[in-house]
Amino acid sequence: MNFKNNIAIITGANNPFGIGATTALEFAKAGAKVVLTYKIIHRNYDENNLVNSGIDLYYKLNAENCDAIEKKLKEITKNYLIIESDISMQADVLKIFDETEQKFGNANILVNNAAFGSDKDTIFSVTNNTIDETFDVNVKGTLMMIREFVKRYINQNGKIINFSSDNAYHSFSDQIIYVASKAAIESLTRTIACEVEKLGITINAIAPRLTQAAWINKILEKEVLPSIPLARLGTPEDIANMILFLASEKASWITGQVLIISGGHEL
Repeated sequence: MNFKNNIAIITGANNPFGIGATTALEFAKAGAKVVLTYKIIHRNYDENNLVNSGIDLYYKLNAENCDAIEKKLKEITKNYLIIESDISMQADVLKIFDETEQKFGNANILVNNAAFGSDKDTIFSVTNNTIDETFDVNVKGTLMMIREFVKRYINQNGKIINFSSDNAYHSFSDQIIYVASKAAIESLTRTIACEVEKLGITINAIAPRLTQAAWINKILEKEVLPSIPLARLGTPEDIANMILFLASEKASWITGQVLIISGGHEL
């Protein structure tokens, strides 16, 4: 697929093994001008447990900037922009779009990858702070990014790709607020699709699960593989391929949909 003359904004892209960074690199390879946004999140992790993939490595990567991704981007293109920002803040959302316009022009592709989930939240332990943090990023932040994209949109091939999770279709203990936020994204996707079609914008959501973005260790992998009919973990490339398809003209008659990308997880 050729994305020359396209401008893509991808949020949540500072994990070099993550979906956001991989998607940005794939768009760049296909000729798009890419804008990466990220927020450094500091959480406790064990420095002695970083050799293998796992939650400690994942937390370390999310506490870093985009230097590793920028190094790879430089080998592909000069047409990129990296912005440190917090999409739960309206001023930062405006900054993302202002800086994009100043460097490249109006974006016509938006990938709302950024998300937040707490270590553990159940109905017995969830706090107001966890509710606010999760919904501020996953729902409010995504919604503000969409609103600003639509407000400034001037082309006729606009593509918005949101992120749900296949957890929204199954019980997922210890993550009740995260799952609720993803269900909200699906509802927003369907509803907004009916409102923006007259502008030439399609909006869809993908629902990945069990994708190796450096957070699944060997023990967890062994536990979950029996629940995946295709018998392997997903890769960031698997998800990026679907994102590029939905952002292409090949998907011009698809809107308001949620596509589960999970290797058949728990069919």
